[in-house]
Amino acid sequence: MTATVRDNPAENRFEIFEDGRRVGFADYKLNGDTIAFTHTEVDSAFAGRGLARRLVTTALDDARRRGLAVLPFCPYVRKVIAADPEAYLDLVPRDRRSRFGLTAATG
Repeated sequence: MTATVRDNPAENRFEIFEDGRRVGFADYKLNGDTIAFTHTEVDSAFAGRGLARRLVTTALDDARRRGLAVLPFCPYVRKVIAADPEAYLDLVPRDRRSRFGLTAATG
């Protein structure tokens, strides 16, 4: 099976598809040069396959490519950032990190 992630700006979400079927999404709000991730969800039938992580890391990589600051209101997005601070912590503005529990200890 092949999983692909696409931004769907009309719905304000990144979506992950497996063999053409949407199986998950990460909602966001875009405001100028800031993207706030608010909710991530993957169909429970597809749980445990790394799809949520792939969805979120692709969305974070896209935010970096676009020069966007990230506000991780979604707990799963925070978890991904905290798990790999070398790759993603710099996307969260330094003065906002403590609000999300992303302190110097996580990166």
